[in-house]
Amino acid sequence: MEFKLKISLLIFSVILFIITTVVLKKERIPIKYSLLWYFSAVIILLVSIFPTALELFQNFFGFEALSNLIIGIFISILLFLTMSLTIIISGQNKKIILLIQEVSALKSKLEERDKK
Repeated sequence: MEFKLKISLLIFSVILFIITTVVLKKERIPIKYSLLWYFSAVIILLVSIFPTALELFQNFFGFEALSNLIIGIFISILLFLTMSLTIIISGQNKKIILLIQEVSALKSKLEERDKK
């Protein structure tokens, strides 16, 4: 792996750590969601620190260039994050629907009491 690529990946992972920490400190996201971003930053950091492991994966999966493997890893991370966030949003949507139903039931009970 080229030295410039190692440095770029290292800088990118540090920036991702910093951004995630800042957003977490500002309480823009909960801790459980920030763990996904920290996990991604750790993977990128490991890729930059242990390039020989990447070369083994490159040969095993048949990538001709190491940069293609790194792009594949980035795409895999993004797909993982997208799937995780989709699951989170789906769960939140179910909770919102349940809350709407409960509020509607409470409203109808209050309206019945007011009529009596």
